[in-house]
Amino acid sequence: MALTNFGTLGYSAPAMSVPKVTKQSHTRQQVFDLIQQLGVGTAIPSERQLSADLGVSRLTVRAALDDLAREGYLVRRRGSGTYVQQPKISQELTITSFSEDMRRRGMVPGSRTLSMTTILAGAQLGRFLQVSPSEPILVIKRLRLADGETMAIETLHLPQGLVPGLSAKDLTGSFYALLQERYGIHIATGTQAIEPTVTNEEESAALGVPLHSPAFLFERTSVDERGRTVEFVHSVYRGDRYRIVTELQRPQG
Repeated sequence: MALTNFGTLGYSAPAMSVPKVTKQSHTRQQVFDLIQQLGVGTAIPSERQLSADLGVSRLTVRAALDDLAREGYLVRRRGSGTYVQQPKISQELTITSFSEDMRRRGMVPGSRTLSMTTILAGAQLGRFLQVSPSEPILVIKRLRLADGETMAIETLHLPQGLVPGLSAKDLTGSFYALLQERYGIHIATGTQAIEPTVTNEEESAALGVPLHSPAFLFERTSVDERGRTVEFVHSVYRGDRYRIVTELQRPQG
């Protein structure tokens, strides 16, 4: 069998492909580097100025700004300009209170009680909380803050009999810490569902965001060490301030 000399036939090994850096991605990186040097709340230069400074078209600048706004690094204010946004807070899927989560991230948690009422459980809440439909249920609506900025509206439902004497003035910090210290209730496990949503009029007004702003809806039931369902929580988190992080692992075998 004759051997063929590929070199004499003009054959060459395929070159290694190098990822192409587009003008938009390069512009995005340049703007990102700029906002990293600016403080939160600082206005960035106009599209016209950035276009001149970076030597690219305004369309390219606008596309880069759109990317950074979607990722939560920038916020546009109509009639005012584009500003550096507070970085999004990542939530890892573990059972921690809002206050514990914020402190772990070096932020100061806050809470403002919007309302506190007592209702009968009814069929749906009775099913969530594993109690009779005639069971009195405390419904507590709180605005949750991080470093003084609104983050979420939390509506907490729990059997009134579990927390005798609880009042609105007690709800200034971590609810889980309060349960443990005053009532000896230790949250052990829980089930949480998350879905995208948009804010309604009440939520938009409380959170200080435009109507129908992107948001995350969290619904969680928590169980204590004795197997009692302690709470059902319905929370709406600002989509421009929050993101969800999960650890993924392939199943064995």
